[in-house]
Amino acid sequence: MKEICLKSFWYSLGVAVWISLVASFMQKANDWFGKQDSIISVVAILLLFSMSALIVGGLLVGKPIFLYIDNKKKEAVEMLLANVGWLLLFFLTAISFLAVTNYN
Repeated sequence: MKEICLKSFWYSLGVAVWISLVASFMQKANDWFGKQDSIISVVAILLLFSMSALIVGGLLVGKPIFLYIDNKKKEAVEMLLANVGWLLLFFLTAISFLAVTNYN
């Protein structure tokens, strides 16, 4: 269980870092590229969304799916629940940070 919890921590941290990078990019994109009302900007955002879904899905459910396929169902469920737990902890930490610092 300890190994699963540690692996799920690193996978969840990877998701949190990826989300932070995408959020930072989206916050600064208007400054970098200006206001873009073209089809290319819509395509770029949809590609970023698709790539994010692939990365986050791979990190959060990839390993549990492989464990389940290898007939390690208990470990698969444990890892999936640990991923949810770590993400919830990261979310609550971020919300607490915002509440305490009133960060804009």
